[in-house]
Amino acid sequence: MDNHHTRRRSVTDDDDMITNLPEDLINPILERLPVKDAVRTSVLSRRWRYRWTTMRTLDFHFGFSGQFLNIGAYQHNGFTRVISQIMIHHQGPISTFLLHIPKEIVLHSFQEVDLWMLILSRNNLRVLLFRNSNRIYQIPPSVFSCLELRVLGLRGCIFNPPLEFKGFPNLQDINLQKVIFGGNLGGTVINLPQLKNLSLHTCLTLNNFNIMAVKLQHLLVFGCPDAMLLRLLHSKHLSAVHICLGKSMQGLQVERYSLARMLRKLPKLVTFNIDGYFLKFLAAQKFPSLLPHAIIHLQLLKFQSFSFGDLDQVQGALCILRNSPNLKGLRVTHMQKGPEADLELTSNYIESLDSLDQTLFMLKTVEMTSLEGSRPELLFVKLLLDHSPHLESMIIRPSATVDAEKRLNIAKDVMLFPRASSKAKMVYLDPEP
Repeated sequence: MDNHHTRRRSVTDDDDMITNLPEDLINPILERLPVKDAVRTSVLSRRWRYRWTTMRTLDFHFGFSGQFLNIGAYQHNGFTRVISQIMIHHQGPISTFLLHIPKEIVLHSFQEVDLWMLILSRNNLRVLLFRNSNRIYQIPPSVFSCLELRVLGLRGCIFNPPLEFKGFPNLQDINLQKVIFGGNLGGTVINLPQLKNLSLHTCLTLNNFNIMAVKLQHLLVFGCPDAMLLRLLHSKHLSAVHICLGKSMQGLQVERYSLARMLRKLPKLVTFNIDGYFLKFLAAQKFPSLLPHAIIHLQLLKFQSFSFGDLDQVQGALCILRNSPNLKGLRVTHMQKGPEADLELTSNYIESLDSLDQTLFMLKTVEMTSLEGSRPELLFVKLLLDHSPHLESMIIRPSATVDAEKRLNIAKDVMLFPRASSKAKMVYLDPEP
């Protein structure tokens, strides 16, 4: 008898413990659960029955869509039906909304998604991350009325705001992937006074995208050939710029400008990450020996998809090095040689007396990745060792396509190069798998 009452009291105590949790603990608990599990907490007690309806974060991202993929519920629109039910029964503000629509889902229209966006626009939304792997989705006008937005991430969408749209006054972070910018923009300036981070990845018709973002600090543009880059470089606070074209711009009608003109707009540049294709693009205006203004704040320089067999790229890289008196770190990722590579021409240039006629007093670390052991590559390494009196480490990682004997020869050659710094350590790593 006593044991029966003890067990009953224990269950009651546990119930009370769950029921009487402080308010400031309940919401964090719910928001750390998958949405479907959060909804199931309604059976815990009367007090919890409707608690899930006030969650400020609704996460329908990869974990949620993956559950439906595993049970094959797409054919019956289970995915959209569940989300619609949760959205319709939700009460109160929704500060964060995460959504992933996988390619496996069959949507005959985006009416349900439009409804979700309308609900969000009436609930003080601050974070919207929408990854659409399905057919392209046009962002509805309701999203452009979400003036409390702080973070916006879109993939697989058409960004075509209403004509009366002026901007997002509170937006701080934008990440756009595979987004098409519509004609309604027509060059109209979008005001983003609080924007600090902007990432554009494989977007189209970027020539329609014109912003005013005076507080912008970090800019990434990847695979956007028609980007009007100079429009994006008006913030004097820009400290990190990453521009990778991903392919040749030859034959494309795009905005042309010089390296000097671009850097003139970046007086506080600290991190500069560009690829060989962008260097090739800048070479149309020729690289000067000395720029009108040194890049005095630059500390980290990265070259991706860089070809040591392309004279334009080599000249551009050395021009930036020559004009960066406070550079501390350099990383170069070599691109496999193509048929147009002229190794003799680039080797002769690197060996010339004026290829790097400046001492890199502040350079501490150099990392060279995917090297194939060509003559210009080795000469470039030798040049850096010779002009860096305070270098601490030179990291060499050969290409996975290079055989073991060739890798050994690269290591032997590099170890024999004279070094201006007595502290410089040579670190030779295996190729990346």
